[in-house]
Order: sequence, then structure tokens, then C-alpha cells
Amino acid sequence: MSARVIPPISPTTQPYWEGAARGELMLQQCSACGQRPFPPHTHCEKCGSAELAWQAASGKGTIYTYTISYRAPHPVFRDQCPMVIAVVELDEGPRLMTNIIECDPEHVAVGMAVEAAFEKIDDSDVVLPVFRLV
Repeated sequence: MSARVIPPISPTTQPYWEGAARGELMLQQCSACGQRPFPPHTHCEKCGSAELAWQAASGKGTIYTYTISYRAPHPVFRDQCPMVIAVVELDEGPRLMTNIIECDPEHVAVGMAVEAAFEKIDDSDVVLPVFRLV
């Protein structure tokens, strides 16, 4: 468990957070054109269809870009610095902002393989997808 800022959960994002609580990284896929929007949407960004189905992703990807934060961006992160804040490109295509955990921040590099992990946020039912190096 760790201290985190609790993200907003809406009816549109609810399946994403329910999947995380099960240890699954969930993505939408448009039934009309195959686009995988992220973050979750009510309609496809590419074709406008409302036919978006939820599917479990592999949870695998690569670091697209990152930064190392030596100063806490919010007081709840004080004990977690230095922390790696990254954009991960999933094998399925979408990119998401996350943290890379359980690593020496100085050895992280663009292009490194990562896999999803899940952290429960203290004092809540929210489970946050994070990533670790493979």
C-alpha cells in the first residue's frame, strides 16, 4: 500500500478501475474501427462510434519517455522520491502516464520493457496501475 492522490472515477472510467482492482489492465477497443482510445472515452476518437468494448490488455509495454522527480510533486509523495514518472507505450498501442516502481531511477531508459503491477491506495478501495522493469 502507498499514499497516492485518488484519481477521479466516473461511469466512463469505472471498468478501468474495476479491472485494476482485479489485477488487470483494461482498455477500450472500438468495435467499428479497432481504435484503442486512452484515457477511456464515451465515443471513439477516430470514427465517433459509441461501440467501445472493454478488453484485458497484456500489461506489457515499453518506456516511451520519463522523468525522475527528486522533489515531491504533492506532499503525499514525499516518501516516494526519487520517483520515476513515465509514459508507457503499451504493446496494444495506447500510451499512459504512470510510475515505474522497484527500480534504480538512474538506470531507467527510454525503450526499456515494462509490465503492469498494481498498488492499492491507502485508505481507499482504489488500485492504481503502475509498471516495473522486465
